[in-house]
Amino acid sequence: MTSAPSRSEESNPPSPPETSGDPPAGPPGEPPARSPGRSPRLLLPALVLLAFVPPMGIDMYLPSFPRMADEFRTDPAGIQLTLTAFVIGLALGQLVLGPLSDRYGRRPLILAGTSVCAASAAACAFAPTLTTLTALRSVMGFSAAAGVVVGRAVISDTAQGPAAARMFGILMALTGIAPITAPLIGGVVTSAAGWRAVWVTLAVGLLLTLLVALVGVPESLPPDRRHAGGLRATLGTARSLLTDRVYLGYICAFGFGFAALFCYIAASPFFLQYVLELSVRQAAVAFAAGALIATLSSAVNARVVGRGASPAVLLRIGLAIMLVTTGGLLAVTLAGALDRAVAVALLLFFVGLGMIMGNATALAIQRVPRAAGSGSAVLGTLQGVLAAVAAPLMGLGGRDNAVVLFLGMTGCVTVACLALLLTRSAKRPRGDQVPAGPVAGAPPD
Repeated sequence: MTSAPSRSEESNPPSPPETSGDPPAGPPGEPPARSPGRSPRLLLPALVLLAFVPPMGIDMYLPSFPRMADEFRTDPAGIQLTLTAFVIGLALGQLVLGPLSDRYGRRPLILAGTSVCAASAAACAFAPTLTTLTALRSVMGFSAAAGVVVGRAVISDTAQGPAAARMFGILMALTGIAPITAPLIGGVVTSAAGWRAVWVTLAVGLLLTLLVALVGVPESLPPDRRHAGGLRATLGTARSLLTDRVYLGYICAFGFGFAALFCYIAASPFFLQYVLELSVRQAAVAFAAGALIATLSSAVNARVVGRGASPAVLLRIGLAIMLVTTGGLLAVTLAGALDRAVAVALLLFFVGLGMIMGNATALAIQRVPRAAGSGSAVLGTLQGVLAAVAAPLMGLGGRDNAVVLFLGMTGCVTVACLALLLTRSAKRPRGDQVPAGPVAGAPPD
């Protein structure tokens, strides 16, 4: 990795050369970051499995809600608290574990976090009360954050520029499978063996993930690139990140783009069934179609980036597609002309979504190579906060009104597009590679 450049364009050196996914060699005489004896072929599969944990932890037990409510003699809101506890734990975990990985290394936190997550999932199967289950879910969410936030930092450590964007694109494409399959698996397990068996199944999956991570994830952050110090160093890192306009531009583009998706997720049951008057089965197929389109778009994006396309250009194209789609649907809805045929255009939104996730993530984290863990933590936390704020606002329009849905989606995408204006201060190096960002704690210009 290169050392920190000045934030001025004149002193910003070219970014590190693109790699094929291997960790960069350290200074002369030092070994590369990869630990000997670990297979590089298992790195991406391990990171995919780790990224599967949050969606599986959220969606796999959704079919169990009625049975859980009956057993604990509570209402749906009481069971919903277990989901809220997981999401809050996930957000807090990213804030804590990301910076810790910059100090202590990536591998120990991934292995420890996955171990705790597996243990807490197994404990959920034997929870005697709803309060105990809720507490265990918060622990599970906190520990699940390790695989997500530290996993993104591992990619930043081992690849730069288009190579990193390609890896992030592949990761996003593959993890898009989880929200589709998790409820199906949970429904089968619940029907066959009850809701507690869902947690046993999830714990077994986490143990397998731990084994793959043990073999496939190396320590990608050498000791000489770690940050020592306590609270002061952590605050210095945060200050460096939050004062980098380019980094902020990319994470806001990512965060508000993701918030637009959550507007749809929150409103889709009512939009599909009450506005478009689809049956429950038809609504499920429509929802799955959107997830499938986003997954395929991410896969194509990763392939195109791998052939030399600019991640920054693809990011702008993706946001433009999303803005035109949501804005057009908003105009049609206000005109009273929305119907099923017109609503099919919403699939274009998911095409654009698949183009922004991997590219925005890579561009943001590669901007801060010396604080990739912290950079990943801020990105993930912003994603969670914006999604949590956007989702409940979708209920303001009622069950049979799509105006609030498309207004919220259009507003979020508009802010994401405007956020890219902050990135214009970045000097575009040779080959349109991702520029190296400021080192956390670097002295001012």
